Amino acid sequence: MGGLAAFLSGCASKFRSYGGPEVTRVRLYKGQRLLVLDGADRVLQTYPVGLGFAPEGHKQFEGDGRTPEGAYVVDKRNPESTYHLSVGISYPNEADIAFAEAQGLSPGGDIFIHGGPRPGIDPTDVRDWTAGCIAVTDRQIEDIYAMVKDGTPIDIYA
Repeated sequence: MGGLAAFLSGCASKFRSYGGPEVTRVRLYKGQRLLVLDGADRVLQTYPVGLGFAPEGHKQFEGDGRTPEGAYVVDKRNPESTYHLSVGISYPNEADIAFAEAQGLSPGGDIFIHGGPRPGIDPTDVRDWTAGCIAVTDRQIEDIYAMVKDGTPIDIYA
């Protein structure tokens, strides 16, 4: 009985361990709604995703509902995320900031790969519902959080 309790308590944790090959790059294909985790010599995992509520085009300004496009890096993680867990992306870069400032606007920020919608608060019947982030299920973000380290490049394509 004690073994069963220990097993079940391990299943309840949102923090997973990962001992497999290193994730060397993350690729997001917005048009296909597909997140790819690459290892040194093969694809390690793929996930279907949801995007910002206005997914067409590169994020330019705070509140535009777009998900960025371009080359970034994973630069932070939030174990206390409102969306279960989250892994941050280095948006905005210098070019993003310069463009937005030239228009007299903010580029926005806080772009994350994060868990699923909060039932009753966020839409659960809409695929592209975030403010510009990349949404996966809670179980999937647990895997991504364990697998992808800070400093990993992420390339985001249209």
